[in-house]
Amino acid sequence: MPKPGVRLRLVDIAERAGVSLATASRALAGRDGVSEEVAARIRQISEEMGYVANPYARTLAGGASSTVGLVVHQVDDPYFSEIAGGVIRVADEQGLLVQICHSGRDPEHELRQIRHLINQRVRIIIVAGSGFADARHETAAREELSGFVRGGGRVAVIGRHTLGVDAVLPDNEAGGLALGRHLLELGHRRIAIASGSADLNTVVDRMGGVARAVREAGLSMSELPVVHTDFTRDGGVAATEQILRDHPETTAIIALNDAMAIGVLSTLRAHGVPVPERMSVVGFDDVSVAADLAPSLTTIRLPMTDMGKMALALALRPAAARPRRRSTGHTLVVRDSTGPAPFS
Repeated sequence: MPKPGVRLRLVDIAERAGVSLATASRALAGRDGVSEEVAARIRQISEEMGYVANPYARTLAGGASSTVGLVVHQVDDPYFSEIAGGVIRVADEQGLLVQICHSGRDPEHELRQIRHLINQRVRIIIVAGSGFADARHETAAREELSGFVRGGGRVAVIGRHTLGVDAVLPDNEAGGLALGRHLLELGHRRIAIASGSADLNTVVDRMGGVARAVREAGLSMSELPVVHTDFTRDGGVAATEQILRDHPETTAIIALNDAMAIGVLSTLRAHGVPVPERMSVVGFDDVSVAADLAPSLTTIRLPMTDMGKMALALALRPAAARPRRRSTGHTLVVRDSTGPAPFS
């Protein structure tokens, strides 16, 4: 009998019942292969001893699959499709399959997807995309993933700081700093920001880098209009419409991801606003189409495909005593969408 205060394990039930660990697991999970008489005895012993099943251990005891579960915020966003491409490339080399889940930047839906993957007996879970500013959401995800790891699963994340697992961390704040400095060096002072939700840590970090550049120039962030909309192309459209309406003096727009920047450029073109002669535009990520836009987009390059590769490579390594961190670095890529401020 386990000592008081020590959490019961499935092996304790198996020993008490005089059966194998696999038999105890099948009985408590209601699977075939155990007679009803033996299964009833195991369930009775489990109830008498106060055993609470660990779903993660049970899942893995049943035989983890050769599947990698990948949770992304937006499957049709090029940022995530390029990350997925990197994960799939490494998975192919290892003979693994990849199951992709879409969270829609909804923390509750993300949690359900993580639980779904655990129930599907995946071998590895990778969560890609910004964490959430609300600590309650991060705590719930952390607890779910921690239980999966304790049961033998492996986890790596991209762009998440607080989940207590191996992480690939995009250079978001430094990239925001580089964008801000670039526009300020071109003479822009009337700068507006097309931003995703302030609930996303990626938005907070990128905005923090821009704010540092603004402070270095002796300005205040309170002087810069910030429009929070969806972190998507349509969000970029909505933000630009508001900027043109409420802040017509603006000479540059910082879109905090390339999907938004695509919407910004489309809206400026629809309104006949020349870029960069009248309005400069910058994005963030350097998705594959950024160089082919008209005009081509000035942006921060993150190695998205490599980020996916790095995350799965971390997850395939044996667990370390402490979570490993890998920074991506960044590159400012100057193209045709930015130019000198048209007036001072």
